[in-house]
Amino acid sequence: MHQLFLVVGAILTVAASSGPASAQDYPNRTVRIVVPYAPGGGASLLAQIVGNKISELMNQPVIVENKPGAGGNLGADLVAKSAPDGYTLLLHTSAMSSISSLYTKLPFNPAKDFVPVSMVIATQLVIAGSPNIASTNLREFVNVAKENPGAYNFGSSGPGSSLHLFAQLFCTEAGIKLVDVPYRGDAQMVTALIAGEIQLAFLPQANGVAAVQDHLVRGLGVTGVKRMRALPNVPTALEQGIKGLEVGSWVGMFAPAGTPPAIVLTVQQYLAKALADSKVREWLMSTGQEPVGNSPAEFDVQFKADIARFGEVVQTANIPKLD
Repeated sequence: MHQLFLVVGAILTVAASSGPASAQDYPNRTVRIVVPYAPGGGASLLAQIVGNKISELMNQPVIVENKPGAGGNLGADLVAKSAPDGYTLLLHTSAMSSISSLYTKLPFNPAKDFVPVSMVIATQLVIAGSPNIASTNLREFVNVAKENPGAYNFGSSGPGSSLHLFAQLFCTEAGIKLVDVPYRGDAQMVTALIAGEIQLAFLPQANGVAAVQDHLVRGLGVTGVKRMRALPNVPTALEQGIKGLEVGSWVGMFAPAGTPPAIVLTVQQYLAKALADSKVREWLMSTGQEPVGNSPAEFDVQFKADIARFGEVVQTANIPKLD
């Protein structure tokens, strides 16, 4: 009996020590950041820049893997079903807050199958027009679109993406009808906008600001309650009499549900240090993106609040659910 107690005690000791040890050893191999959009887009650029700095801080390889498809759901599903060990992470936009309201069925539960790690950046959106249109601001575009219902279209980075949701909200608030043209990512959408294949698009700051500054597209307006520092001459939608677009967007990092809290916190700490780096911060600020890097608990509160908020937006805007 004494020997049995010794054996059981040894097993319990090993079991108790194995969990903390794995957290203490993290990271000891390659970390993968999955971006659920096509390469070249705003989220992908952000993941590359922040990931490179995290790799330097961790002294471990950090690779960015693009998994576009289904409005970001393909990549998110991959991470949801990955091992909860901190080696597969998801970098997603605020579309994560709306997909449960937009889809009749999902292969994962955004609120239950992920652990919020940290908000990476807070951002406004650039409301851009094709250089081929006559409108020079958002109010002019709205007036022309009202006179020609269904004659103009807008680009989106897939059904349920934040860019799609904001564009649909804009149509509802402005009282206009535009045709949705989905793309696999916002990089393709910018190319289509420049070429005149679409007339309007809501763009992330990372590539929207540069496109306007380089005169490739027209800056018709911006979301939020104040003008972007990078685009001081482009008025907000609110300034132009269009309400409902005062809310901002964000990009956040998530881990699969069940990831040990100690590992989640370690990832957040590396991320916060990367965002505090002067070169990373300078790049973010130059493109109008505000680095955040808040705690898992703080991001969790924001994430759940946005799920409720976007649920109301989808219902109010009468946005049809997707299969």
